[in-house]
Amino acid sequence: MNVASLATPPADSKYEIAHLKLVPKRHIGRMIAAGIVLLLFAGLVRAFSVGQIEWTYVRDFLFAPAILAGLYNTLLMTVAAMGLGIVLGVVIAIMRISGNPVLSSIAIGYIWVFRGAPALLQLMLWFNLALIFPTLGIPGLFEFRTVDVMTPFVAAVLGLGISQGAYTSEVVRSGLLSVDSGQYEAARTIGMTQMMMLRRIVLPQAMRVMVPPVGNEVIGMVKLTSLASVIQYSEILHNAQIIYFANTRVLELLLVASFWYLLVVSVLSIGQHYIERYFGRGSKSIRSSM
Repeated sequence: MNVASLATPPADSKYEIAHLKLVPKRHIGRMIAAGIVLLLFAGLVRAFSVGQIEWTYVRDFLFAPAILAGLYNTLLMTVAAMGLGIVLGVVIAIMRISGNPVLSSIAIGYIWVFRGAPALLQLMLWFNLALIFPTLGIPGLFEFRTVDVMTPFVAAVLGLGISQGAYTSEVVRSGLLSVDSGQYEAARTIGMTQMMMLRRIVLPQAMRVMVPPVGNEVIGMVKLTSLASVIQYSEILHNAQIIYFANTRVLELLLVASFWYLLVVSVLSIGQHYIERYFGRGSKSIRSSM
């Protein structure tokens, strides 16, 4: 018998490529995991449907004036505290990377203190500042009682904003350090001042790195404002608590507050997506050309 005939099967053999069937790989683990997730989700839906929840209360209080006023105060606090945090973050980051050892030491100390203290603790310290400084101002010229100045809104803005500044400063610093050193040298070569260089050359390039974490910090600030309910600031959770203290429908009012938190976070997430696309358009074009 010819050895070649044994090595090569005949043309009509079942081993011919045309007779082979491609069978996709079965991902059994994925199917089992998906089934478990669906079962858990179904169980969660059933628990809420048969639980002791009066959904009519959720519907009635969803657009209640007190809830909408709390939502407005939550958004106002988010903007005010985050604005203060971003301004402080930029200033502290510039101080941190400066060659001045005094400014750098102050920045490091600021970050160490306000990142180490819990946000709730800082809120309570600011709100009770009158126990340390009964009056604020310049003696003989003007003075104000601290209890009149340090309202729940002011205390919450200072507590959340200054604490946020410590975290934002590290984000800004990482963005500034991500810019190539040649950009700094080129800006100095054409005679730009330090502030002009930061405003026109460095910060626009650093924004691509800074926008994602800062966007996450903004979303986190929306939820962090709920801590201000401890010092009686009328944000959405505080107002929901006042209502359920009166009608004892605790879970229903918490679901109302959860709905508005989820809605605000969803809108901000969409906005963050488009801002990231705007500042990252240059890097995308570079990646697509490679």
